[in-house]
Amino acid sequence: MLERIKTVIDSLSKSERKVAELVLAQPNLVANAPIAQIAELADVSQPTVIRFCRSLNCSGLQDFKLRLTRSLVSGVPYVHSMVSADDSAHDLAKKLFDNNISHLLRCRNELDTEALERAIKVLSNTHKIEVWGQGQSGAVAIDAQNKFFRLGVPTVAYTDPHMHGMSASMLKPGDAVVAVSNSGRTLDLIRSVEIARDAGADVIGITHSKSPLAKRCSICLYADTMEDPDLYTPMITRIVHLVIIDVLAVGVALKRGPELIDQLEKMKRNLKEKRVRGQDHGL
Repeated sequence: MLERIKTVIDSLSKSERKVAELVLAQPNLVANAPIAQIAELADVSQPTVIRFCRSLNCSGLQDFKLRLTRSLVSGVPYVHSMVSADDSAHDLAKKLFDNNISHLLRCRNELDTEALERAIKVLSNTHKIEVWGQGQSGAVAIDAQNKFFRLGVPTVAYTDPHMHGMSASMLKPGDAVVAVSNSGRTLDLIRSVEIARDAGADVIGITHSKSPLAKRCSICLYADTMEDPDLYTPMITRIVHLVIIDVLAVGVALKRGPELIDQLEKMKRNLKEKRVRGQDHGL
């Protein structure tokens, strides 16, 4: 597809050529972006994007994306949507840093602050917190456990579907679950969330806004990125999930007040015994 674009680019109209140049410069971005973003980045109208696709004998944008994705996957499959095999180390670093920063800013701007306030209130007053996540989301769940248990709330992370399935049956009103999933389509996690809700527990979801999981949570904090988890390892989404966990943890810490500060200071003093003296750099 990229070779075909290079072949026909001189025959395209001025506005269609802008779309072609965008595709050649950032093919992985275009393959995952909605039409509005493609038009904005190319500085053209949305109908121009469609005309460009038809100039390449595609029926529309989705058909073009499908063909483009197939050609890209044959090059650098299952790695990252923004990189190419010819990128230098400098290019890789720049692309990944810039992409993460842009997605973090987007998610920050789109974050539902009302839902965030409700989630912090639930986690500040709960009897215990359980964090569930499978696969890559399991790493986020473990990070969340590390954050929340230090805040004086009994916390456990379950990354095995059998474990969170059993635990869900033993929850009760006043307990809270944080369910983390990139796709929001993991059947075991969805079923455990349903069991937890039936038991009266509050379930806070961190997932995609249009996912089945999002519809089953008491409160949902959306993390909508343009990564396709069926093609690529969702690196950006993991970073977004970790930052949302950080926001929740800091919010809970502030809610729990001066007593918590005393506990954290005591914990820090105990940790100093495990460090080499004179080399305290926050490790």
